[in-house]
Amino acid sequence: MAMTLRLPAEDSAALARTAELESRSQNDVIVTALREYIERNSRAALIDQIMDSELPRYAEALERLGQ
Repeated sequence: MAMTLRLPAEDSAALARTAELESRSQNDVIVTALREYIERNSRAALIDQIMDSELPRYAEALERLGQ
């Protein structure tokens, strides 16, 4: 899917430098960064969800371990 991305001038320049230094296209740098962001945030959301559902079950035991 084609998409338009509008970046501030300093971000555009940094992207161009990064792509050139890594001998990659700017598109490839953006796609890689986006995938890493999604993976990182999806994992964090899953951990938060598990902690919210499981932590109360073990609260008393964790409290005792902390003493």
